[in-house]
Amino acid sequence: MDAPPMTPNPTAPAPSPAEIALRGSFIAGLRGDAAEYRRFLDGLTGFMRAYLRRRLPRAQDDVEDILQETLLAVHNARHTYREDQPLTSWVHAIARYKLMDFFRAHARREALHDPLDDDARIFVDSDVEPANARRDVGRLLESLPERHRLPIEMVKLQGLSVAEAAKKSGMSESAVKVGVHRGLKALAASLRGSL
Repeated sequence: MDAPPMTPNPTAPAPSPAEIALRGSFIAGLRGDAAEYRRFLDGLTGFMRAYLRRRLPRAQDDVEDILQETLLAVHNARHTYREDQPLTSWVHAIARYKLMDFFRAHARREALHDPLDDDARIFVDSDVEPANARRDVGRLLESLPERHRLPIEMVKLQGLSVAEAAKKSGMSESAVKVGVHRGLKALAASLRGSL
């Protein structure tokens, strides 16, 4: 069974042969053809590996991990694909999010290992201003109930993902999202009232 045609866009370039083949296999797989779905995953693996290697030239060990996470995310989100849209754009969005997750986690890890240069002059600048800001933010957060304060601290200050914060706090992911939203709204209202 052929895949339905994509909605024509006069300004978009014609789909590549790879797009047409992958899209056809993917849609056939969505309709229950396991062999076509396997063909789609095998084809996508090659393209995604090349895509990730170009973007992570110094992290080749991580390419396979991110590749597997991306393939799993594609599989888990397959029900969200709209057949009238290019498959490439949909897969690219998923891969981009996985790369952002990697860069975010990698940046946190690397920040812990920033070396001091031998000739660095430690006492050139003072951290008084950031310390004052940290203290003020701490006071503002203390005014919030725990169900709002914890999600903000974990997601916005510690840089955890919503899923990580939910697991660490014992809250549901939706409770974490609501806590961040309502907490930030309460903080903004508090700041407006003190000005």
